Amino acid sequence: MNDDAEQQHLAQANPGYAAGQLAAAFRTAAAHPDPETRRRGAERGRRWRAVLDGMANGLLTIGSRTPVAGLPAWVTPEVVRGGFATGEPSAGGPLLDHEIATARRAGVPGTRRALFAHFLSEDGLAHLHALLDSGRYEVTVPEEAALLTVAWLVRAGEPAAALDLVEELAPFADRLRFAPRPSGVPAPRHDAVHRSTVAEARAALAARRPSTAVETQREALAVWHPFGDELLLHWLAVTDERGRIHVPGPDDPWHARSAALLRRYHDLARRHTHCTKHLRPKENLGILRGALEEAVAAGELTPRRLGLLRHAVTSMVRRRGRPGSAEHTALRRRQAAHAALPSHHALAGVVLGRLSGLPQEGGVEEVGPVLAPVSEREADETGVPAGAVVPAAVRRPVEAALSAPVATLVERGVVPSAEVLAELVPQLVAATTAEAHRDPALRSLAAAHYRAFRNRRSLLLFDLQRQVRVEELPWVRAVAAQRAGSGADEAAAGALRQLGGLAVRAFPGTILPNPLIRELSVLARQAELGAPFVEELAADIFMGTFTPKFLTAARIAAELLGAGSLYERYYAIDYAAVRNLAVIEAADAARRSGRARTSPGFAELCRRRAAEFAPGAGRAGSWVAGNGTVIEQAQILTTHNLATLVHRVGIDPGVGWDDVALRCFDTVCRLTGRVHHNPRPLGTVKDTAYAWRQMIFYLSLCAPDQQRYVVARVTEDFARQPWHVAGRLAPALTGLRQVLAGEQADQGAGRRLLGWSTGGHWFREDPAPDQAPGSHPR
Repeated sequence: MNDDAEQQHLAQANPGYAAGQLAAAFRTAAAHPDPETRRRGAERGRRWRAVLDGMANGLLTIGSRTPVAGLPAWVTPEVVRGGFATGEPSAGGPLLDHEIATARRAGVPGTRRALFAHFLSEDGLAHLHALLDSGRYEVTVPEEAALLTVAWLVRAGEPAAALDLVEELAPFADRLRFAPRPSGVPAPRHDAVHRSTVAEARAALAARRPSTAVETQREALAVWHPFGDELLLHWLAVTDERGRIHVPGPDDPWHARSAALLRRYHDLARRHTHCTKHLRPKENLGILRGALEEAVAAGELTPRRLGLLRHAVTSMVRRRGRPGSAEHTALRRRQAAHAALPSHHALAGVVLGRLSGLPQEGGVEEVGPVLAPVSEREADETGVPAGAVVPAAVRRPVEAALSAPVATLVERGVVPSAEVLAELVPQLVAATTAEAHRDPALRSLAAAHYRAFRNRRSLLLFDLQRQVRVEELPWVRAVAAQRAGSGADEAAAGALRQLGGLAVRAFPGTILPNPLIRELSVLARQAELGAPFVEELAADIFMGTFTPKFLTAARIAAELLGAGSLYERYYAIDYAAVRNLAVIEAADAARRSGRARTSPGFAELCRRRAAEFAPGAGRAGSWVAGNGTVIEQAQILTTHNLATLVHRVGIDPGVGWDDVALRCFDTVCRLTGRVHHNPRPLGTVKDTAYAWRQMIFYLSLCAPDQQRYVVARVTEDFARQPWHVAGRLAPALTGLRQVLAGEQADQGAGRRLLGWSTGGHWFREDPAPDQAPGSHPR
């Protein structure tokens, strides 16, 4: 397929993908053993069927920001995997229970249009005003904030703005729900930041089931080991000092005790079914029990059975001592103590009880009391021993619900990655967005709405279209004039500096994930800093073009790094040419008196650099990999948002840039270790190169003496790495030293470490054990 054909192929949404997803959903719905999983599979099947039907009948235009015919971009579409819209709005479908109840109370027909009209009546507005004041409502999709906004505008003396908003909503009043859901508790504080709610923590704990393995072990220790000791003592009673076993005659009381033991065995086996080791005829307990059954039934043992029994008795005594001996008693005491420990399931029940008394829709402000050892009162109520400590597996769901400043959550390990940080950032941005409004009711509404908006799933888009922004929604535009002005801008700038600095400090070797970039972009627009944030583009749908903000971001990088910095020299960038290109394209745009949609000069620069520098350049390879090499050059030129954060936003990492660079190297080594014997290493190679690039950037912000110090520390650490890590990184470290010495990175033994390649990548090759100086095979 030639390049043009490839791009045309990408421009069309592939129905085969949707058909494959539909088939997978139907298989799950038909064959999965779990009923709930089958139900979810059937629901996924319904949605994918809607996608295929919509593509076939023209209702859907996949790849457009208005994918559903007749619905404007601000309507939240139902979106399935891959960004495909189903054709149904998220705020549509049959009336929900609370809508039906509202219609009955108001005495209006059970239709959305009738409900819409009711909420615009005097009684309806009074109800909405009460919700605004109490905060006892939920906004689960953005549309549910619309009528609350109308009510606020009416009360604020803005009837014209309210009427304009109503006129824009009215054409869709029969399909969409524009009123919120009532709630029994107030909405969570708009400044609360937590990874999960109390309700979610309770659900996670309630879903825990007793561990079969743990219960099996507990049963073995508490039931079968003691019973085995009884059987052993019973046989030892008829064993002489030379180890010979003599079965007494049928009138001996030993036989009556044998029959009683067998009755106890069958009762225990009926009541304790986790551990089945006693059923195995070749296990010691099975041999002792089988011999006893034969002795009771036949009055004697066959020679084979007698031999097995003698071996079992001898080995059991030799291994653990005679039951009743000091050695054996100490062992069984330890095992009994272990068996008496409460299970995780039981302790989860105690914690569940503690969580039930907390507000369910927010986080946990203090986890200490929730995770304290079991009290005497709780022991009396639950049977769990007093003083029992809550284990880590039960602690984790509660700690995930901790409500605290995001920096605290990072420090405590509740936020272990940049991706998880991105999940929390909408809460912080919601708080910042809300603070822009003076009125408390509007502030709470804005926060609730923003959280709902961030749950809106991204669409698959082509031709450089962008996802719908929150400020495009009609009800957000209607109250935009209520923002507090410069104070709000300063708050947004402060939040942006805080988040950017935290991301760099906590995860220095990880590129900013797209969800986090979207939130930083919102704050940057609110702060009016002129700070462009660029997303990581998908290589499989890349159309070969870049929006102008990529060139703007590269120009900002040129301002910071364009005076012969280490970064500029390592990646062989001519930042002066980048600045000139930005000036030329800005002048062209001004002459056209219109906003350019693409930056052709920047795209051409990235293609030229990919052809020159990417590993395997010039070789035939996957078109996706070819796209990846171009995208990577854009990331290099722009520093993928790092220059924007440092130069425009003014972030403070809280430590020296040399320390951040060293932590990047730690990430590089950790990722490099995952390449060894990895059958699919390309993703890890890419992440390693990204972490290396971040290290080069931070190193470029250091003074020359700090750079020498960092490289010396890196060299020191390099020698302590496993041989395969040191051997694989050796060419990259040589290339860095060459640049510091005034040479190029890819001369001689040195290599410039990049992530994408169109052919074989030197980083994938397994090094020989002797390739790493100072290292040895491990």
